[in-house]
Parts: sequence; C-alpha cells; structure tokens
Amino acid sequence: MKAVVITQPGTPEVLQIQERATPSPEAHQVLVRVHAAGINRPDVAQRKGHYPPPAGAPVDIPGLEIAGIVEASGKEVESWKPGDAVCALLPGGGYAEYAVVDARHCLSLPQGWSFEEAASLPETVFTVWHNVFQRGHLQPGETLLVHGGSSGIGITAIQLAKAWGAKVFATAGSAEKCQACEKLGADRCLNYKTQDFEEELKAEGIDVILDMVGGDYIPKNLNLLKPDGRLVFINAMHGTQGTFDVRQVMQKRLTITGSTLRPRDPNFKASLTADIAQRVWPLLQAGKFTPVLYKVFDLEQAAQAHALMESSEHIGKIVLKVSEGGSSKP
Repeated sequence: MKAVVITQPGTPEVLQIQERATPSPEAHQVLVRVHAAGINRPDVAQRKGHYPPPAGAPVDIPGLEIAGIVEASGKEVESWKPGDAVCALLPGGGYAEYAVVDARHCLSLPQGWSFEEAASLPETVFTVWHNVFQRGHLQPGETLLVHGGSSGIGITAIQLAKAWGAKVFATAGSAEKCQACEKLGADRCLNYKTQDFEEELKAEGIDVILDMVGGDYIPKNLNLLKPDGRLVFINAMHGTQGTFDVRQVMQKRLTITGSTLRPRDPNFKASLTADIAQRVWPLLQAGKFTPVLYKVFDLEQAAQAHALMESSEHIGKIVLKVSEGGSSKP
C-alpha cells in the first residue's frame, strides 16, 4: 500500500510517499480502506520529532482520523462487517491506503456525508466532547469562550455548544475568520490582533473557556471566568508557563483542567466513542453541524497540506484524499 512516511524529523518536505505492507487486523480490530484522512496539529508536531506516537502505533506514518470502508474484521469484532462505511479515531497511521483500527473507536459515516467530510470529524469531535462537555461540564444556557475559533477544534466547539444551547464567544486572527465563526453560530467573535478579549468580555463573564493558547492568555482567562467557572487546556501554543493569583482561584472556586487525547488508553477511547455515538451523532444527523473543509489535497500532497496547516491561514479542516472515490458518498 502507499503511505506518507516521515523520513526524518523536519520541514514538510520530509513527508514522502513510500510502499508499505498492508497491515492485518488483530482480533479486536478492523482493517479500513482509507478514502480520506484528516490533518491535525499533532501530526505536524510528530513530523518535527516533538510528539512520538504511543506504543503500538506506526512510528513514522502520521494520521489520527480517517474515513473509509471496512475491508476485514478481526475474529472478536461483531459491530462492523466488510463493506461498512465508517470514520474512526486512531493513534497514528492514517495517511495511508489502509489502516487498522480498534473496532470500538469507529463510528458510522453520518448519512449524506462524504468520506472527506467524515474524515474531518473524529479528532476534533472527540477532543471537544471530552474537554468542553465531559471535563468542562458545559450546560445549556451557560457561556463558552473558544480560543482559535476558526480552527478545526474551534469550528467544532462552536457548533456543538450552540446545538447544546450555550452562548458562544470566540477569538480568531482576522476579520474573515471572525465572520466565519459567527456564521457557524458564535454570538460574537473577537479579532485578537485588534481587540483585547478580556476587556471586551469582562462585563459578560464566561462559564467555560476552551484554550489552546496558554501563556499570556492564562491570567486573562481566569479574570473572565464567573464563579465556579472552568478553564480547559488542550494545547499551549503561546507557552506552557503562566502566572496567576491562587486566591482568585479559591475565591471564585475555579476549576483548571485539561487533557491530551492521543495517549489515553483504548478502553477510555471506546467509552468516549460510545458516548459520542449516543449524544453527538444524532445532532449531526439532525443537520445541527456543518462540516467545514478548507482544502482537500491528494495523498501525494501531504507536504503542502502540512505547510498550509502551519501557516494558520485555513478556516476549518484540511483533509487528504487517499483513495479514488474519496469525495463520493457511499
């Protein structure tokens, strides 16, 4: 099979197409013929040598989310059969014509969605559902602030929170990105290059903040939170260090938490998949979520896709078309 391989740590050009043996599913796995694979920032970090994959994942083939057709099932798998259209979360190996996946980490392709659209879902939906709703305990009627609102994570958080009945604010780096966030449902999006989000939102107050920035945003976030507010970290693009007054945390009874999804154990991911199937997938089928594909690249263009991801010019998701028919609907 063809696969995109990290030939050495470095710039996007180190991503090269190579021939690799098609993997065989273990008893609890399915083999998926990949039609499309999503691009995510952890892929970029892995390419640079900063984010090694967990045990059992391919060491040099990135890719955390795919959509395609089940080709074969392990002997213990009862939930999926050959021919089923699925999208799936995986710890690596998605940039390839075939991938093996824990059968418990697969979800049915939403009705009417293309493979490319479905490949944009797993990493972002799993991350948002766990961090905003399970860890952040966002409730209907509460207020959510999403930093990086035009990213894949951002567009997912905005839409799911609105579908959940929350009021949503976001930050983004241009007027165009802010307009896109508001079109997707954000009540207001602030251009962080020209507006101070703390000053703009201090009269409002926020219940939950989803932060992928860290650094100098940390004290601003804490200042904005209402009593019993929750700050949830999923990245720290401005740095991992920040200062704040512990008394503020105590006085307002704030919760500071966060998580990384990729290293979590398979049983946790299976439980998360089941919760998403029950509570999120019906929202998608009801048309309350719109996939936002910024650009689709062929598998051979993975280097260009990574360069675009690093430029941060995109709004929404970047996806690789892996197999012929990737843009078609099953």
